[in-house]
Amino acid sequence: MTLLTGWESLRELSAMQDRMNRANRLFREPYSPEGPAEALTTTALAPPVDIYEDEHNIILKIEVPGIDEKDIDVSVQNNTLTVHGERKIEKEEKEENFRRVERQYGSFTRSFTLPGSVDPGEVSADYNKGVLKIKLAKKAEAKPKQIKVNVGGEKVLEAKAPSKAA
Repeated sequence: MTLLTGWESLRELSAMQDRMNRANRLFREPYSPEGPAEALTTTALAPPVDIYEDEHNIILKIEVPGIDEKDIDVSVQNNTLTVHGERKIEKEEKEENFRRVERQYGSFTRSFTLPGSVDPGEVSADYNKGVLKIKLAKKAEAKPKQIKVNVGGEKVLEAKAPSKAA
């Protein structure tokens, strides 16, 4: 489960973990006991996510190219955002003819703990050009407010230029 708060400090660790997972997968796939066809569909799919925020929303952009929108599920429950999807291998291509397979296939689930500033009832998701964009609206009390500072009844005096006496 990934926390939305403090995610920047874990970015490098997450990237390193992803590289290690890919290296591990490349090492073990040719020796999969299920055979090469099964190794094509059993890799761990973890689409990359960018998270950023503005004064009104927290936005997640998840790369899910090649996945039909009907195969993506977004839900919020118990202060947790969960994104589940599946990239299916194309059946018209014969798996034994592949020379190299780097695209990942199979199911994935990504979960994110929502900060208290998010309104769980105000979540929207759009899918365009292989990117799933999820907007999490902030609660009204969490949005920054500009407060005008009044001077306590004192009259502000304007400075005048001194007159020239001859």
